[in-house]
Amino acid sequence: MKIKLVFLLITILSFNCYSQISFENGYYIDNNNQKINCLIKNLDWRNNPTEFKYKLSGNSELNKKTIKSVKEFGIHNALKYVRSSVKIDKSSNKSNELDTERKAKFQEEELFLKVLVEGKSILYSYVDGILIRYFYSIEKSNIKQLIFKNYITPEYKIKANNRFKNQLWIDLKCSDIKKKKIEKLKYRKSDLVNFFVAYNSCNNQEYINFEEKKKKDLFNLTIRPRLNNASLVSNYRNTNIKNELGLGFGIEAEFILPFNKNKWSIIFEPTYQSFIVKKSTDGFLRDVIVNYSSIELHSGVRHYSFLNDKSKIFINASLIYDSSLNDSQINSLNITTAYNMAFGLGYNYNDKYSIELRHQTPRHVLTSYSNWNADYKTLSIIFGYSLF
Repeated sequence: MKIKLVFLLITILSFNCYSQISFENGYYIDNNNQKINCLIKNLDWRNNPTEFKYKLSGNSELNKKTIKSVKEFGIHNALKYVRSSVKIDKSSNKSNELDTERKAKFQEEELFLKVLVEGKSILYSYVDGILIRYFYSIEKSNIKQLIFKNYITPEYKIKANNRFKNQLWIDLKCSDIKKKKIEKLKYRKSDLVNFFVAYNSCNNQEYINFEEKKKKDLFNLTIRPRLNNASLVSNYRNTNIKNELGLGFGIEAEFILPFNKNKWSIIFEPTYQSFIVKKSTDGFLRDVIVNYSSIELHSGVRHYSFLNDKSKIFINASLIYDSSLNDSQINSLNITTAYNMAFGLGYNYNDKYSIELRHQTPRHVLTSYSNWNADYKTLSIIFGYSLF
């Protein structure tokens, strides 16, 4: 069964690589200031790109443009990147790599900057791995970095250069924006987006908030009853119990990651399961009585493959911490458990209904005993209904 499931997951991943090619209506502006409407492959980039792929029409061949030949590109009502030669500080924020200088160290680079808010004042972002920098411009002024830098003092204390707050106070003044509001800002996207929206609104300027156009529903809470097909194999009385049906119930919290078209998520699911069986074992006069109930804590990752606007398939992998309830025993042996893994394949309709086939690897349930061992595993059909 495990080999079949792994093969199925590989097949789905292969299909995903093919099916996720999504071309959306967009444009690019070349070095001659010509605007070309086209279909752009939307990868919902987490890291700022240096190139993109496009088609002039649905049936035309695939082409590629790089930062050297394009001033700007975008996908209508979704995202926009502009090319700019900017001075950027790439000082590390890792505690073991901090600089001893408070002052930012700039180097000039040509980058595609992502537009977050566009109006009288414009907010941009640049992301490369763990490096995150924000930039701004006012009307047609040059693009400048909003400066934030952690550094270490001679006394080995970590301090922050929050010069970006002074930049905002000096360059983006408005009667409705008080200094106290700026002093509370943190160097993060949500705070800066809200500030630039407030500044443009304060100046009665039209603006586009590209972040607002993204999917807002980044959290799902789903109730998940399930039918379990469980087995227990142990050297205690040569126990070999297979294909026992039982019920379980879980509540899943899912946090959608806001990049790569919302295809990745983090899942956390507490689940109640029960396995109560009485079996006669060959060669022994007494029965084997299993009374095993527990709360399983599943935590893992999920990846979606979209079939259409309402349907998608998904795969997930999770680590399970199992906490057996007090009366859990195999005859007189107290059940204590270890970690195990789970792998699932499922289908979701309209972000509301789902069904999943989930396989758990064997879980050791007699970990307190040196002479006895027992492995418990399940194959489950899980039904889901999302509350929100």
